[in-house]
Amino acid sequence: MRPVTSSDEPPHLAARERPALRGLLTERIARQLEHDIRAGALTPGAKLASERELAQQYGASRNVVREVLRRLEAQDLIDVQPGRGSFVTSRGARTYDAVYRADRPTARQLIEARIPVEVEIAGLAAERATATEIQAIERAHERFVAAPDAAAMARADLGFHDAIAAACGNPVLRVMLSSIGEMMFEMMLRSNSDPAIGEPGVPHHPEILEAVAARDVPLARARMREHLMLGLRTYGADLDVSLDVMATRHLERLLTQS
Repeated sequence: MRPVTSSDEPPHLAARERPALRGLLTERIARQLEHDIRAGALTPGAKLASERELAQQYGASRNVVREVLRRLEAQDLIDVQPGRGSFVTSRGARTYDAVYRADRPTARQLIEARIPVEVEIAGLAAERATATEIQAIERAHERFVAAPDAAAMARADLGFHDAIAAACGNPVLRVMLSSIGEMMFEMMLRSNSDPAIGEPGVPHHPEILEAVAARDVPLARARMREHLMLGLRTYGADLDVSLDVMATRHLERLLTQS
């Protein structure tokens, strides 16, 4: 491992942590720590290494490590205590996401679950969305288009689907979608890291938005269904690979290529 500089940052970070790579590196470290917590390698009450030690361990800047810790705290996997450090909680193991992951769901299974939920959400959004909510969907799409890397694009993709759910007027449906959000992110990371999949899927966002804004319920439902069915036609063997394995593999490929 290379020594850190007096600024506490590994000397190669200026080259590695360009804006387009920072999000990918953040995702990789967050996924590894989350895996260690979920698998029990880091038990409830355990104290994580310091920011500086984690930066050294993963070859990242402390800014990236701080973003990782914020992400884990938002997932209720750790408590960050100023002046004391970061500690693993016992609450994260009880989340919906943790329960679902025990069965190692695949992309095919996630698509099968998303179709009935999100087709209904799209139809209700077309029927009920206010002008303000439609503007929120438009802004979410703009963030997706402007995203600098596959990880940021996947997060923005998730935000686009959440904005439609927020506009459907049924908070139960939005909660249902949110409960599988991290698995959706893993699938979106796969889609947005492969031009053969990402490019055919991108036009679906403005098409769905157009249908919702036009208050065309059948069209909104049809376009959402077509958008979700894309994965069944293009994922190939990845359809039946565990989502976490699939996403990790593609994240590592992106970092290696960069």
